Amino acid sequence: MKQPALPAALWALLAGNFVIGTGVMVVPGTLNELSSSLQISAATAGQLITAAAVVMCVGAPLLAAVVAGWDRRVLLACTMVWYACGHLLATLMPSFGALLPVRMLTVIAPAIFTAQAAACAGMLVPAEQRGRAVTFVFLGWSMASVLGLPLGALIGGHFGWRTAFAVIAVLSLVSAAGIWLKLPSGIRPAALSRDAWGRVFKSPLLMGVVCVTALQGSGQFVLFSYFAPVLKERLGADATQIGLIWAWFGACGVVGNMLVSRYVDRYGASRMVLLTTALIALSLLLWPLGVSLAWLAVLLTPWGLGCFATNSAQQARLVSLSPALAPGSVALNSSGIYIGQAIGAGAGGWLLANGAIGWMSWVGFATVLAAIALSVSVDRAHRHAPAISA
Repeated sequence: MKQPALPAALWALLAGNFVIGTGVMVVPGTLNELSSSLQISAATAGQLITAAAVVMCVGAPLLAAVVAGWDRRVLLACTMVWYACGHLLATLMPSFGALLPVRMLTVIAPAIFTAQAAACAGMLVPAEQRGRAVTFVFLGWSMASVLGLPLGALIGGHFGWRTAFAVIAVLSLVSAAGIWLKLPSGIRPAALSRDAWGRVFKSPLLMGVVCVTALQGSGQFVLFSYFAPVLKERLGADATQIGLIWAWFGACGVVGNMLVSRYVDRYGASRMVLLTTALIALSLLLWPLGVSLAWLAVLLTPWGLGCFATNSAQQARLVSLSPALAPGSVALNSSGIYIGQAIGAGAGGWLLANGAIGWMSWVGFATVLAAIALSVSVDRAHRHAPAISA
């Protein structure tokens, strides 16, 4: 049976996530250029990722409470304008010390947008399409990896990181206009009460899913954050070759997210999480065998298929567990994504600074295995637990 078409407003949210994802990943993509331009080590430049991730982690649930009553059309459009201003201001910063606080303020936008777009998507479709709608909107992150990240890496590699940041500022303004034109006004998800937030925090199932997300992010970002300097040091890759590797990784990400979006409602979000996380673990296990760029691209294929798709499946998993608590649980899941990035980037930076590049994939692999074990445990608990009430 042919699936019904999704509302046009979801395309604007998808495009917004594309810009958000491109902006978040522009630092990993231009890490070599940031390091050279600001005269700092790659490990130090990587702390832009860690600091931003901490802000997004803390900001996602706090800001979800602050903006609970806002019209989502106004909120999401203004968020993209903020993102544009932050990236434009960053291009004027002369040093790492000046850039760091600007970057931390800029990523307030992702802390709001991704979680609120997911919760909003669930309100634009019937209950039986929620999983598909959430994963569709999150497809923007996969598109950011296949188009935005390699484009940012190529622009940064040939014209400097400031130009890459300026391009993101322009895209953010275009996205703000699209959201304003396409998203209907008056979408105001009911604000979660203090009691409802308490139910989210006290739910072993919801918090277990969030912890799975944090472990997934930590395991991936130990290595993902430093692809550029690692490929340069290990295989002598230049900016164009690194951009092509990013593009291949992202292309796999789009395919994986599309497949999960198509089948998540049929087979269940928890099964999709298990499958996609296992694919990530496989690539991390095989990473040491990547002795050439071509062979490395092959080894990265499972990781690319699972990387963004597993986040989509996790969002859908939370919405399906408790639609009424989704604004809170999805915001906390965004925190899980970002705290995972912070921990992974911090650990990877330490390994890089101490000449332990060879350990990056193994640390990531062990952490992703822990995510798989916890996910299976949560799924078993869900089968024997009562429904989660609002």
